[in-house]
Formats: sequence, structure tokens, C-alpha cells
Amino acid sequence: MLGKLTAILLSGIICLSGITLALAELRMPSPMQYTTVEEYEKATGKKITKFNEAPMLRVKVAAGELPPVEKRLPEEPLVIVPVEEIGRYGGTWHRAWLGPADKWGPEQVTAEGLLRYSPDGTKVLPNLVKSWKVSDDARVFTFYLRKGVKWSDGVPFTADDILFYYEDELLNKELTPVLGKDWRPVEEGGMGGKVEKVDDYTVRFTFEKPYGLFLINCAYSYRLFYDPKHYLKQFHPRYTPLDKLEKMAKEAGFTYWYELFHSKADSGWWDENPDHPTLRAWKVTVPSPATRMVMERNPYYWKVDPEGNQLPYIDRIIHDTVSDIEMINFKAMTGEIDMQQRHILNQNYTLFMKNKGEGDYRVVKWTAGVGADPLIMININCPDPVLRKIFENDKFRKALSLAINREEINELCYLGMGEPRQASIISGAPYFSEEWEKAYAEYDPEKANALLDEMGLTNRDREGFRLRPDGKTLAVTIEFTPAFGAWADALELIKEYWKAVGIKVAIKSEERSLLWKRTQANEHEISVWYMDRQAAWLAAPQWIVPVGVAHCYWAPEYGRWYATEGKAGERPTGDVAKLQEIYDKIKVTADEKEREHLAKEIIKLHIKNIWLIGTVGELPRVVVVKNNFRNVPEKLIQDDPLRTPGNANPQQFFFKQK
Repeated sequence: MLGKLTAILLSGIICLSGITLALAELRMPSPMQYTTVEEYEKATGKKITKFNEAPMLRVKVAAGELPPVEKRLPEEPLVIVPVEEIGRYGGTWHRAWLGPADKWGPEQVTAEGLLRYSPDGTKVLPNLVKSWKVSDDARVFTFYLRKGVKWSDGVPFTADDILFYYEDELLNKELTPVLGKDWRPVEEGGMGGKVEKVDDYTVRFTFEKPYGLFLINCAYSYRLFYDPKHYLKQFHPRYTPLDKLEKMAKEAGFTYWYELFHSKADSGWWDENPDHPTLRAWKVTVPSPATRMVMERNPYYWKVDPEGNQLPYIDRIIHDTVSDIEMINFKAMTGEIDMQQRHILNQNYTLFMKNKGEGDYRVVKWTAGVGADPLIMININCPDPVLRKIFENDKFRKALSLAINREEINELCYLGMGEPRQASIISGAPYFSEEWEKAYAEYDPEKANALLDEMGLTNRDREGFRLRPDGKTLAVTIEFTPAFGAWADALELIKEYWKAVGIKVAIKSEERSLLWKRTQANEHEISVWYMDRQAAWLAAPQWIVPVGVAHCYWAPEYGRWYATEGKAGERPTGDVAKLQEIYDKIKVTADEKEREHLAKEIIKLHIKNIWLIGTVGELPRVVVVKNNFRNVPEKLIQDDPLRTPGNANPQQFFFKQK
């Protein structure tokens, strides 16, 4: 537990909260993994007497192109327990994507962090780090790496790869001009983090301040905190003469050495650089922008099944590039996709069910870690001073929430598949609050009108719309992108609901990048997204606490102030300032009970203020799966911090012979 962080070696799991979702409810094996073969054998009484490999790798071993599987696997492979049965080797997994800008798809399928989340987001599990210990004050974290793991080119993965990322990338001002708070000195507003190599397989992270969320953040970290030193040092001036690097950069079309480095490191495993070694189950062999991006099995992958079969079962993954999301859904419906959840639209559920026989697939429904879809964000930093004063009044936000008929939106726009609710943490997740879920979420236009009247917005124009204090019609614009779900239809309903209480609404559809640009520049009045990341919200608090500009459409200037430590944006006051102050305390507390208390204080502030307006949440995420594509769990929490479908262990997916 994180409650009393004693210096106890944790070789198993660490709970994030007393509230958990039973793995049985997710229909995942419990446990879904064993940290080592030894742990598996002690727990089950069964023995793994030998290791096996895919036929395509046996051919290479016989030809002398690869060492035997026993020498490719680590001393301590992680054991994955299949959902249905031990799989068979072979086959190509066909998926579709929108090209390089859609990188999150293949990223989520294959990501391998030092730590990982459990399928329900309530625990941190071992991964590349097999165990760890934490000091009493939550300042020192000692990680014990899995011995013998190798990169896809056969070179050992060691503490040096973590030190390289820290010393040569993070602390290099040309590669990282601005350090994040975790690694800046305390006197500069940071945590004062540093990393030390204890030995080849032990790394110590030390912070000047207690860092109770470090394990949680490490399980979610996008950059994953390691890079292949043996490969990337050829592009770094600490190891290669600068004049040689500059020449290499110019030959590659860059001006500076660090541009060359980023092109080799950042694009890395999936995009433009197949030479970049990986620790993932599949490695890119045909990179984008090819029409077909191809990944093939990593012969040095470090996980096995309970019979000693080296994973993954599937030989390769192909991502076909298509023009739009509709084409992805069409390919899935016609049986051209083996398994995919990304970009599969809920509104097509009826069509998917109708065509599943002809397409030879089944339709699985995972539960999204989404507290609201769509999420309505009224910008309390609105640039229009009159609207801003109205938006800052919690009575206005509560009135607009009460004016929404969530049951109708659920039935008409989401086929009744969701839960009408207020924007809030999903049920079953750490710190879920039923009170928040229901706060001002009932359909009560009479009460909504009363609240608006209490604000003094009683005068009306000729069309019956309320007037602002300056005499103008109270008109608002909702900006959204049509790329997701049934937002357009839901917003048309919301337009009518708000019209009924005297608010004039214009709906503005925009391309995704333009919406992001406008919201981050604080040029909007009301904006829409979906409130994801609510299965493990402490790892991604940006919806609930303004900690940055991205996704904080309801208070972008307050988020900018927090992210820049007061150098830009606007300093918040009142309850928004309290949100940020409480979150800062959560980050440093080493006591789980205190963290729970602080999280509840944040929730109370949201119930009091209703900064976020929800509609429907906890919707299913439709997954199209070919009938012979097996070991896909029927139930799963789909969310970003969990790296879905990574939390389903795609390495165990396989094609079953008919």
C-alpha cells in the first residue's frame, strides 16, 4: 500500500485505493500475470520445464541468425496468463489507422513501461521493473530491473539505458530546454529528482520532496523513462564528436545535431526509424508513411505464457492507412479488420450487429473510463468580460446542467447504452463519488429557470431569449469537433434544452487541430470533449484540476498559470486556487489515508461548483473481433492511462484454427 510507505520490497502489486473492481467482473484471469517463473511455480504448483518459440524464429535459429530461445529470454521472464487458452503461433493481425498523426493506436497496443496498471486501473504492477521498495517518507524509490531483458537487436537492457535517458536526454539543455517539475531543483519550483545507478539491474530515484504519486506516474509515463544507449549514443555529442554529428545532421537534412537525435529517438519504434531497437512485442519493419505500416515479432521479447511459450503469439501487425474514421468502420464491418477498438464508433453498433455473420466477427463491449461523453466545458476564463462574469457564477453552470435531459440524449444518441450522469470519476475507480455523479444531473428545467432568475437574468428579447446585463441577447457558442461519437446530435438536443430556459446557442463544428488551437489560446466560450482517463485520474488530473492548457477547456488561463508556475496565464483565486493547492498536497503526501481525504476535498469542490457538465458516461467501447481471433477479454476497462488495449495483453492474442 502507499499508506505507510515502508522500506519493504514490493514484488507484487501496489493498491491505489481501497475501492477496486474485481478482476472477475472484467473476466480477466486473476492474477493476469506472475512477476517471474519462480513466482508462477510457487503459486500454482506447476513447472515450466522448457521454453518454446515461434516457427519463424526456429528457422532463424537453425540458420544461425538467432541464438536459441533460452538465450534470448531473460533470466526472469514475466508470465502472462491467457484469458481463454494457450495460443498458437502465427498469423497477421490486420488493423487500420489514419496515418502517422494517429500514432496513439499502435502506441497503445505495444507500450511497455517500467511499471504498468492493472486492467481496472486500481493497482500498479511490475513490468520491466520486477520489484521495488520505497522509503518511509516517499522520497527514495529503488527499482529492481528484470535481469537479462534484451533489446530487439539482442543487446542487454540495463540501468545504463535509464541513466542515458536521465543524464543525456533529460539533463541536456539542447534536447530538453525546459525540465518538468519532477526533475527541477526545489528552489526552482521542482521536486529535485535525480537518478542513480546502483548496479546493472538496480536504479534509485531520489526526490528532495516526498513524491507519493511517483509510482502512479511511472506506470502512466508516456516517455517510459528509458532509451537504448548503445544505439542512440552515436547521435549524441557526449559520445560522438560534435563536428561529425553536425555533418551527419546536415546530410540528413537537419541544421542541428539535436534535431537529428530527436528524429532517431522520438520517432523510434513505430514511425520513421526501423533501426531503433525496441523492448515491445512487435517492431516496425515497414515504417510510415507507407500505405501499410508493418510490425513484426520481436525475437527477444521477454514475456512467456504458463507453458513457457515465448510471446507474442502473432507474427506481425499491419496497419492499413485509410482516409477517415468512416473507412475504418467500413473495413471492420466487412471483415477486413481482425480486431480493433480505436475509432470504432458506438453509433454503428446496430450495423455491426446486423453484419457480424457476413463479416465473420463478434462485437465486444468494453467499458470506457469516461465520466462524460460529451463533456460540456463552460470557459470561466472567457475573453468576453460580460460572459465571463456570467460563466463564473456557479448558478449559471448548475442551471445549464439541470436543463439537460440526459435520459433522452442517452436513448436518442447512444442507443441507451450509457449512463446518464454528471461529469465525474467513473464508478469502481479510486475515489468514485455517487454524490458527484448525481449532482445537478436531474432534468429539472423549472429549477434551472429559477436559478437563472436568481442571477438577475430576467429580461428577455423579442424571441424570448434572456438578456445579458449589458442588454445584449445571452447567446453562447459551443465549439466541437465532429470526429467523435454522436456529439453533433447530442449538441443539437442541448441547444434546444438551453433554448427552453432562455439561452441562445450556436453550434460550431471545427477540425480537431483548430479546436485545440482555439481552446489553448482561450478564444472560446464553451467547448466539448470527452472526459476520459477517469479509471486512474490521479495519473491524468487535467480534467479535474487545471494543471495545464491541454484539455482544460473550462479554465485554460488558470491551467497555463499552473503549468508555467506563474510566468503566463492568470492566477486563480477562490475554489479553483484551492483545487490546485490540494492537488499539490496530493502529489507529495506519502500517506494513502491523507491522499484519500484530499481527493475527497477536490470532489467536494466540484460538487459545490459544477465546473464540468456531463451528459452520458461509462459508455461501452465497441470492439470488433474476428471469430477466430481469440484471448480477447469480453469485459475490460478502456482508458488512456491503462493503455488499452495494452491492458488486455495483446501479446496473448492469437488466431485459432477452425
